[in-house]
Amino acid sequence: MSTRQEGSASLTVESRSDLVGWIAAGSKPKADWRIGTEHEKIVFRTDDHRPVPYEGPRGIRAILEALIVRFGWEAITEGETIIALRWPHGDRPATVSLEPGGQFELSGAPLGDVHDIGLETQSHLDQVSAIGRDLGIGFLGIGFTPTWRLDEIPHMPKKRYAVMRRYMPMVGKRGLDMMYRTATVQVNLDFGSEADMVKKLRVSLALQPIATAIFASSPFTEGKPNGFMSMRSEVWRDTDPNRTGMLPFAFEPGMGFERYVDYALDVPMYFVYRDGTYIDVAGASFRDFLDGKLAALPGQRPTLDDWSDHLTTLFPEVRMKRFLEMRGADGGRWRRICALPAFWTGLLYDDAALEAAWSLVKDWTAEERQALRQAVPRTGFKTPFRNGTVLEVARDAVGIAASGLKARGRLNAAGNDERIFLEPLDAIVASGRSTAEDLLSRYANEWKGDIDRIYLDHAFCT
Repeated sequence: MSTRQEGSASLTVESRSDLVGWIAAGSKPKADWRIGTEHEKIVFRTDDHRPVPYEGPRGIRAILEALIVRFGWEAITEGETIIALRWPHGDRPATVSLEPGGQFELSGAPLGDVHDIGLETQSHLDQVSAIGRDLGIGFLGIGFTPTWRLDEIPHMPKKRYAVMRRYMPMVGKRGLDMMYRTATVQVNLDFGSEADMVKKLRVSLALQPIATAIFASSPFTEGKPNGFMSMRSEVWRDTDPNRTGMLPFAFEPGMGFERYVDYALDVPMYFVYRDGTYIDVAGASFRDFLDGKLAALPGQRPTLDDWSDHLTTLFPEVRMKRFLEMRGADGGRWRRICALPAFWTGLLYDDAALEAAWSLVKDWTAEERQALRQAVPRTGFKTPFRNGTVLEVARDAVGIAASGLKARGRLNAAGNDERIFLEPLDAIVASGRSTAEDLLSRYANEWKGDIDRIYLDHAFCT
């Protein structure tokens, strides 16, 4: 989740058109399109596989402090509490932040190609792995904590999470599971215009359940198989219906920046950030705030930073800010972290590939899209769709992505284009077995029901 950083005061919002204009200003010429990747890792103690608290010599804070001392990161604080890090070197902004249950996230810089993402990701993993070995801490690349109960997981001392922790149980049954037990990989991609945004949003919403099936890696809960391929995705189905889901209005005539703004205005607020403090306004209306009628701040109108903050508290399958954020994938290790931006970049950043992807999904009905969203977390590739299954759609989508990456022609020093990062997906869709299915097979056979083996066999470092 986003980390608010202090800066110069932003402009006061005078009207709804200011909100629309703020999003529309994200439109960029194709030459300036970039790829940003965010990935979360589940942090555990290597000796007993228990969750890691914030404080203590083997705590989350110790990891953050070691990153500062050894690798030159800078602290972002709330009072005396380190809640995130920023990379201060060069012109590639990146941050390390904490999710509510201590999940460790890199929010990467906006980069030009997937080769650079691979290098950025490997550098980050090398850093945290080196620190983890010294502290006896490991990092797990899957979508849901495989053994811990919710009440066993420490709370990170980030102020906005206290607001969410209070409010989440009021609007859904699984909000706290989402906060404390899930981990994801997300990709942020640009658009060139309103029309380009609409097309990309529609394609990526329709194909988000397909991505969920491809990247599924969360089949365990509290030490046992849970009956799902992606428990992470299932949890989101009962988190908060006001701010999650498939955005069916995006496929209706007249879709554009204004329509998304109207949707966002109707999503209840969480908080307002003032003078280093998160003011709890959970359930309040941003429309009232826009009119100066927010009960907690009478007479005050929002700033553009308030609007940006509010947009970060919306959690649909594809989220729009000044870019589009793909939100359907479970957490993974290096190869799958890099495969996700390769998949979406190939689909959305080449004109011919985007048109092919649109042709694949444009006649899907709202009912079909929603049925996929509901079924895929449990049945993955085996989910029926029309005359086949999700697996056939996944094969088509990966093939289109490969064609888009080939057309982009971005080569590394060895002369390979970005399709090398699709190789894990090629193997997955060829075999018809997701990571979740592989983990279940290993649990039943190689591991002989010993779930603790996952901390040895599926971690970034041990």
